[in-house]
Amino acid sequence: MNLIAGEDSFFYLVYHLRISGSSLICFPTFIFSLVGVVCFFQISYIFFYLILPFLASFITLYPLFFFITNMKSIISSLFALSLLSLSSAHAQCHFPAIFNFGDSNSDTGGLSAAFGQAGPPHGITFPGSPAGRYCDGRLVIDFIAENFGLPYLSPFLDSVGSNFSHGANFATAGSPIRAVNTTFRRTGYSPFSLDVQAVQFSNFHNRSQIVRSRGGIYTTMLPEANSFSKALYTIDIGQNDLTAGYFAKKTVKEIGTTDVPELISQFKTAVTNIYKEGGRYFWIHNTGPIGCLAYVIEWFPLHESDFDAHGCASPLNHLAQQFNGGLSQAVTELRASLSEAAITYVDVYSIKYELFAHAQEHGFSKSLVSCCGYGGKYNYNRKTGCGKKIIVDGKEVLIGKSCDEPDKAIVWDGIHLTQAANKIIFGKIAAGLSMACHKQ
Repeated sequence: MNLIAGEDSFFYLVYHLRISGSSLICFPTFIFSLVGVVCFFQISYIFFYLILPFLASFITLYPLFFFITNMKSIISSLFALSLLSLSSAHAQCHFPAIFNFGDSNSDTGGLSAAFGQAGPPHGITFPGSPAGRYCDGRLVIDFIAENFGLPYLSPFLDSVGSNFSHGANFATAGSPIRAVNTTFRRTGYSPFSLDVQAVQFSNFHNRSQIVRSRGGIYTTMLPEANSFSKALYTIDIGQNDLTAGYFAKKTVKEIGTTDVPELISQFKTAVTNIYKEGGRYFWIHNTGPIGCLAYVIEWFPLHESDFDAHGCASPLNHLAQQFNGGLSQAVTELRASLSEAAITYVDVYSIKYELFAHAQEHGFSKSLVSCCGYGGKYNYNRKTGCGKKIIVDGKEVLIGKSCDEPDKAIVWDGIHLTQAANKIIFGKIAAGLSMACHKQ
């Protein structure tokens, strides 16, 4: 008998058993044995030639097979992990204190403490009475403090009611970067230039810790030692240096070529000195479009061709932009030289100019015209400014009055902006504050 592979083999064998007269009693056993043999060979064939190669390839390719079938889940997981990593690397910043340096754009009462209070109607919008600010209400620095849940900054020069546990404000109205060789009474420029403010900060840093170590109430009035390295250092200065050049009869070219480089150099020195005292996080504003402010426009003889489509003096704004270009470059250099510092350059010039250019779109009915003042095209007179009083028939009469709706004006007094304008400016830069502790 030949065992023929194929479907007919089984029937061929059964047929020969029948015709040979073999006993049919053993037929079932024989049949099942025969089936077992056939199945064994067929199963062995299938296993060795089909299943085993498949298993080998499956084991080899299983990781790829698993990745393909679960690709969506894997990619989603990796994406989530990357977002978590990014979030951890760029967590929102919080600062326990703020130390501010600058001029009237951020002065919360320094000049008032030194030379007499800025009287009414300053503060008419907030808090409802004079508060040392040359504004109807809050400044950008006030909104920054609010943003971090901190009290408003006390002026370093104010000895009454001040609390420095959350920082200090060294800015004073009229402050320049470079010391001006004159007096405040004569020209209105503050003697507290940026280099002086940096020295004041150094003294404050050292003496505050000596006094705080005495315990008692001093621990609640002065900053902790580690606050200095964790604080935000805000700087907004330069406007007075540019106008000082104009008032000294210098040309735009002279100021740009001789004054600006020196101003930038002194600015870098001041920041470096603050860094040496432990400052690590810097928030630096550039200077605004001074050519849109009445006190500058009214002072200088300008031709009609000098004004742009929005009524601002282009030569003065170009000078501000030249200064800002130097300041931006200085920030780049400071980032390279101060290895542990995170320095943010804030372009408030563009934000402020956009307000003047599109005043009505922001809800302002007045763009260049001052809210508080007296007379002239811009409701500004440098001899009769905001809050000015005169004697009429033996009585004091306020003639430098506030307008009825300060929130409808961009400019407060021909020099400074209103709270409404400051709030919009803050709104444009607020998102960046949450990242100010990260290097760029």
